[in-house]
Amino acid sequence: MTPPARDPTARQHSGEPSPLPGPGDNRTGRRGSADLIEVDRQIAELLDRSTSELRVAWHLLHRTGPPQGLSRDLLIRALAHQLQERVADGVSRALRRRLKTLAAEFGRKSVLFDPGIVPKIGTALVRQWRGHAHTVLVREDGFEYKGQHNRSLTVIAERITGAHWSGPRFFGLTKRTGTSLGAKAGQ
Repeated sequence: MTPPARDPTARQHSGEPSPLPGPGDNRTGRRGSADLIEVDRQIAELLDRSTSELRVAWHLLHRTGPPQGLSRDLLIRALAHQLQERVADGVSRALRRRLKTLAAEFGRKSVLFDPGIVPKIGTALVRQWRGHAHTVLVREDGFEYKGQHNRSLTVIAERITGAHWSGPRFFGLTKRTGTSLGAKAGQ
């Protein structure tokens, strides 16, 4: 018996929802405008599908059903994200690194597990220090300060202050424990 040919349109002709494209669908390894147009078309088709068809598409993608209570809107958004991610050759290195870090921390079953505040790419962090405003730009692969690329906020904080500081704490990206806004305001 020969394995079935990989034809993404085969399911459409049978009346079933089209599966999401696999990682090997783009043979050239380059993103062409035809790929982007096709993804846009597939995302638009998601809106026309019934909820049960969306659940089937989720099952084909994840080999399990969608989480209970996941709304139709979130199902569509998640499937659309997967389509876009696949045409863009997967998630970024920075996201993969962050996920590995969080998984390792969670794997240690740390009681203090807290992913903290993660600034979005393009965010400008501004910190006043000794009368000067210092601006750091969040990049996909680290941080930019005064035109120089740095992988760590801590290095930047040390450069600004001349002393060892936790970079996330220096720029206000950590949650303080034991105090609430009401306690701070004297209420």
